[in-house]
Amino acid sequence: MVKILISGIFGHMGRNVAELVAADKDCELMCGVDLKAGELNGAPVYASFADVKEKADAVIDFSSAANLANVLSYAETFGVPAVLAATGYTEADLKAIDEASKKVAIFKTANLSVGINLLQKLVKEAAAFLGEAFDIEIVEKHHNLKKDAPSGTALMLAESANEAFEGGKNYVYGREGMVGARDKKEIGIHAVRGGTIVGEHEVMFAGEDEIITLSHSARSKKVFAAGAVTAAKFVAGKPAGKYDMHDVIG
Repeated sequence: MVKILISGIFGHMGRNVAELVAADKDCELMCGVDLKAGELNGAPVYASFADVKEKADAVIDFSSAANLANVLSYAETFGVPAVLAATGYTEADLKAIDEASKKVAIFKTANLSVGINLLQKLVKEAAAFLGEAFDIEIVEKHHNLKKDAPSGTALMLAESANEAFEGGKNYVYGREGMVGARDKKEIGIHAVRGGTIVGEHEVMFAGEDEIITLSHSARSKKVFAAGAVTAAKFVAGKPAGKYDMHDVIG
């Protein structure tokens, strides 16, 4: 039985995770941490990690990048593996995550959906096979409340494609004005924001007289919550290091 602490438990994603944990015979919702103390599904919710009394087997963080230091501090202090599911991490945040992974197991991926991680693999294979003969453009679509752009998943897909070119491609974020003819070294990345779109990603390979499109559409945020629970069960008990969804799929 994996005892889980959910950071950001009163948020939309946190509640989804709590619901899935309650329905999973291999998990137990130990407690939560959020801006205000309270209770959810019979589990105590604390306003600070400093107030947590129970011992967790894994932390799932769906709060925000601004809370990263608190999550990592708790994980390192008590040796609790952490699943980082927030978005918008800075370069400094990523360095802090790398340092923490030397002391405790850290699970981080730009997208917790199994389907997206399969798409990432397919994009890499397609880029390697099609080569320079095809231009690569990525379009991501999300709801109007998403704060960062482009999405971390779009960047993850771009990096997967770029591996086929040994990092030789440059990323161009949208285009405006007289930009001239498209450079063969470009990977275009475009962000769309509107309505309640959960998350859609499309990778287009445009060649001479033909277009190949690989895409993924999330119809509910529960796919990410389910991925987070799967990740928590996987990372519980693991030694220090960085893990992602490819480790789970493998």
